[in-house]
Amino acid sequence: MRIAVYPGSFDPITNGHLDIVERASHIYDKVIVGVLNNAKKNPLFTAQERVELIKKVTSHIDNVEVDSFTGLLVDFAKAKGATVIVKGLRTVADFEYEFQMALLNKSLNPEYETVFLMTDSKYSYISSSMVKELAGFNGDLAGLVPHRIINTIKQKIQIDERIE
Repeated sequence: MRIAVYPGSFDPITNGHLDIVERASHIYDKVIVGVLNNAKKNPLFTAQERVELIKKVTSHIDNVEVDSFTGLLVDFAKAKGATVIVKGLRTVADFEYEFQMALLNKSLNPEYETVFLMTDSKYSYISSSMVKELAGFNGDLAGLVPHRIINTIKQKIQIDERIE
């Protein structure tokens, strides 16, 4: 069985992320979306909230599993029985960073391969940080994130702004 891990912060998941998940699910027998739990990034959503959002928008894909992790990606991949790390790329800048990470992961465990998937061009400008900023100004998120989670994102932004 070919198992791949698609790691990221996914704060929140965008249509670009979902595009990569769907395409990877056609290539691998199982795709595990690994939600990085990194408090240093000061996420809007908790790791568990991000897991639930991703489960909601990937429920139509039978071979996708969603879990969170802390620590090294290669340790998470090993625990899940994966041998491939899938990374989505939007820009050349993404490639430079992800290339370095792939080499680091390969040095930590030579058994792992990193596969880069280019996002569909219609999503190449979308980032989670852009979505959060737009939502903070009550902008239209249609087409940027899965429709099913737009209200959740807007509600979370409003709650977050009241706390600050």
